[in-house]
Amino acid sequence: MHRFLILLTALFALALPAAAQSVRIKDLVEVDGVRSNDLVGYGLVVGLNGTGDGLRNSPFTEDIMSNILERLGVNVTGEQFRPRNVAAVLVTAKLPAFARTGGQIDVTVSAIGDAKSLLGGTLVMTPMNAADGQIYAVAQGTVIAGGVAAEGEAAKVVQGVPTAGVIPSGARVEREVEFDFSKLSSLRLALREPDFTTAARIEEVINRAVGRRAATMMDAGTINVDLNRTGTSSPARAIVAIENLEVEPQRKARVVVDQRSGTIVMGSDVRISRVAVSQGNLTLRIEEAPIAVQPNPFSDGETVVVPRTAAGIEEEPGIGLAVVPEGTSLSQVIAGLNALGVSPRDMIDILKSIKAAGALHAEFVVM
Repeated sequence: MHRFLILLTALFALALPAAAQSVRIKDLVEVDGVRSNDLVGYGLVVGLNGTGDGLRNSPFTEDIMSNILERLGVNVTGEQFRPRNVAAVLVTAKLPAFARTGGQIDVTVSAIGDAKSLLGGTLVMTPMNAADGQIYAVAQGTVIAGGVAAEGEAAKVVQGVPTAGVIPSGARVEREVEFDFSKLSSLRLALREPDFTTAARIEEVINRAVGRRAATMMDAGTINVDLNRTGTSSPARAIVAIENLEVEPQRKARVVVDQRSGTIVMGSDVRISRVAVSQGNLTLRIEEAPIAVQPNPFSDGETVVVPRTAAGIEEEPGIGLAVVPEGTSLSQVIAGLNALGVSPRDMIDILKSIKAAGALHAEFVVM
C-alpha cells in the first residue's frame, strides 16, 4: 500500500506541468429540457422457489395478489392462502429524453417485504408512474437477481444481493413526455459544475465557431444560445454544431479523502501556504495484575488481595517539526510524508489540521 501511494504521488507530480486537457462541450453541460424522468411502480414477483414473502409478516403482498387475481376473474374473497413463491417489489426506471411510445427501457426490481431471494422470479405486469401521477410505462419480465442465497438447518450463506435485480428492456413506454424540442427559439446550456471561467470559455468558443454573437453567458452555470444567430432554426442542428467543440474547463481546487479506505484524491491546483507541521502518536498502557497474599500457617489472619498496576506511555515514531514553504503543491507535501513513512490515515489527519490552520487553499471534502 505504501509503495502504491508513493508511485501514485510520483505519477501525479510528473503530470502537474502538463496543460489541462480540453473537453467537449457535451461532456460539460446539459441542455435545458433534455433530461430523463424517474418512474416507479409497485408490483408482484411470482414463481419463486419458496423464497418469497411470508404473508403473515407482509400483509400488503396478500392484498396485491388478491387484486391481481380479482382482475383476472378469480374470486378469492374470504379464502386463506399462504404461498411462499410471491414477493412484493418496487420497480424503478428512468424514462430517457425523447423516449417514444413502444420503446423499451431497463428496470430495477427491489423486494420490500421479507423475501429471501428474487432469483428465478417473474415480474407481473406493473404500471410505472412519474411524479405527475401519470402512467408512462408498463414493466413485465424475468428478474435477473444480483446474488444468490442458500441455507440449511444450521448454516446460511449469501453472496451479493439476491433481493434486488434487473430486467433488461423490461418496460415498454406507453406515454411520451409532452415537450416539443423543435419549437425552441433558444437553447440554455447548464454547466454540470458551475464556474464563471468555464462558462466564459464556452461562450467564446461557440461564438468563434458560428461567427456571430449567438452565445451569451447568463451566470456561472448558464449559457444562452440564440438560434436565430447560429445560421439554423433547428435546435437539434444547432446542438450538433456546438456540442463537439472543445473547451478547457476551469475547476475549483479540491481535496477528497475517504477515511474508510485511506484514499486521497487531489486536484493539480491545490496549494499550501507556509506552515509548520509536527505529528506523533502517544499510546497509554495500563495493566492490572493483583496478587493474593496468604496469612502464615496456623494464624488467624485472612487472605488479602494486593493490587499491582503497571502503567506506561509509549510514543510511536512520527514526524518532527517540518516547515512547508510558501506555494508548495499538495502533491509535494504528500510525497514528503510518504518518504517519512506516514500512514494514509495519519496523512488525512495532518491534512485536516493544515486545513483548519487556514494554510490549505482548496475545498476539503471528507467522505
